[in-house]
Amino acid sequence: MAKQPSKRYRKALELVDKSKTYPLKAAVEVLAKFPKAKFNETVDLAFRLGVDPKQSDQMVRGTVPLPHGSGKNVRVLVFAKPGQAAEAAKAAGAEFVGYDDMIKKCNEGWNDFDVAIATTEAMSEVRKLGKVLGPRGLMPNPKTGTVTDDTAKAVKEVKAGRVEFKVDKAGNVHVVVGKANFKPEQLAENARAVIDAVAKSRPASAKGVFILSCTLSASMSPGVRVDTREFASN
Repeated sequence: MAKQPSKRYRKALELVDKSKTYPLKAAVEVLAKFPKAKFNETVDLAFRLGVDPKQSDQMVRGTVPLPHGSGKNVRVLVFAKPGQAAEAAKAAGAEFVGYDDMIKKCNEGWNDFDVAIATTEAMSEVRKLGKVLGPRGLMPNPKTGTVTDDTAKAVKEVKAGRVEFKVDKAGNVHVVVGKANFKPEQLAENARAVIDAVAKSRPASAKGVFILSCTLSASMSPGVRVDTREFASN
């Protein structure tokens, strides 16, 4: 027997018109009216894109700095040999900094971090962690700014609320835009930055409509469909 939605969820459903797409500002206002959960929910955007991720020239990925941060304490691991880059990473606030020791821990299954950064020198060995870190989306990548010799800058950007996005096998993208306790205008500005970044990441080979749908929701809430026609490259 299917589990019945909670009373709070049913009340939230009454506040949203599922047949309608809302301008971004209105979508955030609807979300703000939903009954709150007992914890500070994460708010994210879910996109369905008109691409075929199986085609290498239709891969969609990138990073975007959130104007008001993600509201999350981001735990950062930096792979760097002892020296200036390692010290700079520690000074910038990275929780874990190391080389051989950290590679060994990751190979043993440790993954108590949110973002991994590596110096270009360290990548010769870190690359071998592909099977361990890749499936979890934790592999450092030059395209997302996580393979760099300016470790301090990378750590600060990630800590300040730079988020990554990458299309999955089904053509979907999920991106965090903040927390439920953010002010509506903060969520709207974060969401606008994300939608704009995703729209601009459209591959040249993608035909027809790029953003097929975009839905805003909190961890325990119904989704609110967002009208993205105002954004370029749609």
